[in-house]
Amino acid sequence: MSAGKEVLFLNVLFQKLKEVSLSVIPISIIVLILNFTIAPLETPMIIRFLIGAFLIILGLSIFLFGVDIGITPIGNLMGNSIAKSNRIWIVAFAGITLGFFISIAEPDLIILAEQISDISTGNISASSIVLIVSIGIAIMIALGLIRIVENFPLRRILTGIYLIILILSFFITPEFLAIAFDSSGAATGALTVPFILALSVGVSSIKKDSKLSEDDSFGLVGISATGPIIAVMLMYILSKNIEFADTSSSEILALNSKSIMLPFLNAIPNTAYEIFIALVPVFIIFMIAQFTIFKMHKKSLYKIIKGVLYTFIGLVLFLVGVNMGFMDVGKAIGSEIVSGGNTPIVIIVGFVLGLVTILAEPAVYVLTHQIEDVTSGYVSRKSVILTLSIGVGFAVALSMLRILIPQIQLWHYLLPGYLISVTLSYFVPKLFIGMAFDSGAVASGPMTATFILAFAQGVASATEGADVLIDGFGIIAMVALTPVLAIQVLGLIFKFKSRKEGVVKNVS
Repeated sequence: MSAGKEVLFLNVLFQKLKEVSLSVIPISIIVLILNFTIAPLETPMIIRFLIGAFLIILGLSIFLFGVDIGITPIGNLMGNSIAKSNRIWIVAFAGITLGFFISIAEPDLIILAEQISDISTGNISASSIVLIVSIGIAIMIALGLIRIVENFPLRRILTGIYLIILILSFFITPEFLAIAFDSSGAATGALTVPFILALSVGVSSIKKDSKLSEDDSFGLVGISATGPIIAVMLMYILSKNIEFADTSSSEILALNSKSIMLPFLNAIPNTAYEIFIALVPVFIIFMIAQFTIFKMHKKSLYKIIKGVLYTFIGLVLFLVGVNMGFMDVGKAIGSEIVSGGNTPIVIIVGFVLGLVTILAEPAVYVLTHQIEDVTSGYVSRKSVILTLSIGVGFAVALSMLRILIPQIQLWHYLLPGYLISVTLSYFVPKLFIGMAFDSGAVASGPMTATFILAFAQGVASATEGADVLIDGFGIIAMVALTPVLAIQVLGLIFKFKSRKEGVVKNVS
C-alpha cells in the first residue's frame, strides 16, 4: 500500500471510528450510571462491558469500511447484471439463489434458531428453522426484484403480503406469533441487509427514470423481511402438536465468570467460523460472476477482496464484543432493576436504552448513508436516525409494559400497528414507503438481538408470572414495527413541509 493510499485509508477509518464512538459511548455512559445507582454489577462484568464497548467501536468501524469497498460493490454489480438480463426467470432464479445463500448462515438467525429449538421441547430443530427462514427470504427477494424490474407498486405488494400474514395469524398461537416476527428481524442481520440494499440499488439504477430509480432503491429489505414470518407461520400450521417447554422459572443465562479476558478469547474461534461460513457463499458466487460476467480489472477486484476481508474482521470483533461484553450486562441490569423494587423505572430505562442502542446497529449505518446518497441529501441521515431512535425507544418501553402486565399480548401491538402502517403507505410519498419497511428490518440487528433481548429477559426473570424466553421473544418484533410507523410519519411531515414551502420536487 502506497503512502498516499495508507493516509487515505487511515483518514476514512478515523472518520468511521469517530462516528461509531459517538453512537456507542452513550450506551456505555447509561450502563455506568445504572451501575452506580439502581443496578450495581460485579466489577469483572463491568470491565468486560467496557472491553466489549471498545471491540464494538473498533469492529463496527472496520466492518462499515469493508462494506463500503467490498459488500456494496458486489451487490451493485450483481443487481446491475440481473436487471440487464431483462428476463423474469433469470431475475427470479438469481433472487432465490442469492437470497438463500446470504441468509442461511446469518449469525443472528442461527442464535435465534437455537433458542427456538430449546423451548420447543425438541420438536423443531435449529437447522430446520434456518432452512425454512432462508427459503422464505429467498422467495421474497425474488418477488422484490421482480417488482423493481416490472415497476409493480410497492404499497400494493406490501398490502397483499400483510393480508396473508393477518390471515395466517389466526391459525397460530401467541407464542409462535412472536417467534415468526422475531425470525424476520434475526434473518435481516448485519450481513444480509448491506448486501440486499446494494442489490436493490444495483437493479434500480439502470432505470432511465431517475425518480423511479430513487423510489425503487428501497423496499427490497422490507419485502424480504416478510418471508421468514410467512415461512415460520406455515411451518407451525403444517406441523402438529408443537409444544413449548416451561420457561416461567428459567434462570437467565449470564456468564457469571470472574475471568475478564477468557470469555472473549473463547468466543473468537466460533464467531470467526460462523462469519466465515456466512461470507463464503456470496464470495464464491461473486468470483464465478467475475470470471464469467464482470471481468473487472485486477486492481478493482483486489479492492473488493480487501473489503470482504475487512467485513469479516470487523464483524468478528463486533459480535465478540456484543456477545461477551454486553449480553450478560443487559440481563443483569434488567434483573437488578426489578429485584431492587424499581419496577416502574424499567419502562423509562427501556425507552432510553432503545433510544441509544439503535445508534450502534451496523445495518442502520448502511441504510441511513444510502438514504442520504440516493436522495442527494434531500432526506438527511440525521433526521432518519432521530426518527428511528424514537421509534425503537417506544418499542422497548412498550415491550417492558407487556412483560410487567401479563394481560397485554404481543398481537395487541402488532395487529393495529401493521394495519396502520399498511394504511399509511397509501398516503406517504412513495420514497418513504420503501425506506420505512426497510428501516423496520435493519433496526432489529445484532445489538437488539443481544443487548436489548438480554435486558428484556433479565426483566422477565425477576418479574413474577413472566416467562423468560417467551416474553423475550416478541421484543425484536416490536423493534421491527415501530420504525416503520416512525419513518412513515416522517414521510408525512416531509410531504406537508414540501407543500407548505411550495417545493416542486415530486415526492408523492
